[in-house]
Amino acid sequence: MSRILIIDDDEELCELVSEYLSVEGFTTEAVHDGEKGLQKALSGDYEMAILDVMLPRRNGFDVLRELRKTSKLPVLMLTAKGDDMERIVGLEIGADDYLPKPFNPRELVARLRAVLRRVQAAPDENQRVAPETFRVDDIEVSLTGRSARIGGEDTNLTAVEFDLLVALLEQAGKVVKKEDLSRRVLDRSLSPFDRSLDMHVSNLRKKLGPRPDQTERIKTIRSVGYIYTVL
Repeated sequence: MSRILIIDDDEELCELVSEYLSVEGFTTEAVHDGEKGLQKALSGDYEMAILDVMLPRRNGFDVLRELRKTSKLPVLMLTAKGDDMERIVGLEIGADDYLPKPFNPRELVARLRAVLRRVQAAPDENQRVAPETFRVDDIEVSLTGRSARIGGEDTNLTAVEFDLLVALLEQAGKVVKKEDLSRRVLDRSLSPFDRSLDMHVSNLRKKLGPRPDQTERIKTIRSVGYIYTVL
């Protein structure tokens, strides 16, 4: 049973979400300000956090920035409906996914389960393309450890970024369609106005950096997808 931390100052919403999630098999705890939410998120007692942007004492963006300094706890960020900037900033900072308010509780559960599957799922030997540990360029990937290192240094990827990197490296030198990446990495079909995938690719680029010779690792193929380039 996954334990979910809800960080939102709307106590009525927290109660409703907690009741719905309990029916779906989750256990929850809610806190109503950013400072206390950050302390709880750093405790290691939760499998995932639901984080609102607008919070007293410390806003959601500040909480996420501080959390990402030391923790890979999956975070689903709640944003204002129609506010693209909140979504973009949240994803840039390191949110695994976002959901605009007001939201359908069934979609919330679907998003939570999709993120948790990425974090918790054991490797599938029948579907794996790469061995348990493999190397492309100067990147070494451990599938069992869900980690990637460049030149011996940890890249500190989120769950989404790790799965995205593996999907691109498995097809290095080939274009991977955005629709295929969205289904594999975000566990949902690509929608016209959802920039989540693009933001995760952008974050991954920043963390990987260019090759030692300054060539670009991940290129965008306009209107099609992305390619991890090979020399």
